[in-house]
Amino acid sequence: MPAVVYVANADSREVLVAHLDGSTGAVAVVQRAAAPGTVGPLALHPRRTWLYAALRSEPFAVAVFEIEPARGTLTLRSTVPLPDNMAYVSTDPAGRFLFGASYSGDKIAVNPIGRNGLVDARPAQVLATRPHPHSIVTDPAGCFLFVPCLGGDAILQYEFDGRAGRLTPNRVASVATKANAGPRHLVFHPTGRFAYCTNELDATVGAYRVDAGAGTLTALGVQSLLPPGFVGPAPFASADVHVTPDGRYLYASERMSNRLAAFRIDGNTGMPAPAGGFPTEEKPRGFNIDPAGRYLLAVGQASNHLTCYTIDADSGRLTARHRYPMGRNPHWVEIVEIG
Repeated sequence: MPAVVYVANADSREVLVAHLDGSTGAVAVVQRAAAPGTVGPLALHPRRTWLYAALRSEPFAVAVFEIEPARGTLTLRSTVPLPDNMAYVSTDPAGRFLFGASYSGDKIAVNPIGRNGLVDARPAQVLATRPHPHSIVTDPAGCFLFVPCLGGDAILQYEFDGRAGRLTPNRVASVATKANAGPRHLVFHPTGRFAYCTNELDATVGAYRVDAGAGTLTALGVQSLLPPGFVGPAPFASADVHVTPDGRYLYASERMSNRLAAFRIDGNTGMPAPAGGFPTEEKPRGFNIDPAGRYLLAVGQASNHLTCYTIDADSGRLTARHRYPMGRNPHWVEIVEIG
């Protein structure tokens, strides 16, 4: 079946469900699943049977949707309180725990996930962090956890006990970024050898070498997300970042210039080299790449639209193919193959 696209329309209080045609890139809406609050970040269960949507209006919670296996449509099964307003949620690779990072609350949380996919309201752990944690992800093996703190100019590094759901600061507890860079979203290269983090405030993306045994990052360098000669008042507004499934290209969004920046990744060193910049929807907070690596879908918070781009396999160039209206304030995109 086609890949399934989930879009969080924050102010419409809904998750839009659509099918992505792998041959044409066309997107067909099949459902608008109502949510009991302002929909924030989304996270898919590793088994692709559940979708978790953080609710960023009070009372802060996570909406747990069951995914229908034939069409990918959603049924709301529970709404569970979370310790704070979560700017990012994710799961461990085993699907046993839900992680949350609270930008406004300067904390992270770990909540157990039952065998039925539902989230336990009693957190296994809540930890204070440096100011403004903005994402929270494990390494591919699920042994370590990383938290970029936008207000702390550092990526926190933890050891993760996957049985108990407990986090312990790593021997090297953090890796610093440039002052006032504002680290935001972190992703791993498909090989697990490298990681990349957008720096919101100075409009850059940082590259890191991953020590898989120690669970630590080593900075390799940064690249600007802005077009040559761009003039704009700092701070900037970089946002999302993703790597193609084949590991060849990296893309990052920048909301002040309304642009998607493309980079070719050196397979040996992990460093990204500029491969062009492409205008996109207004205020592109969220985007994603389909599992086959053929299409990139970007939404605009201010335009309330989604554009589907084809990805040129030889150059990384993006070509706009289709554009569709979304709900109000679309800002998060997940794409998954169901069945």
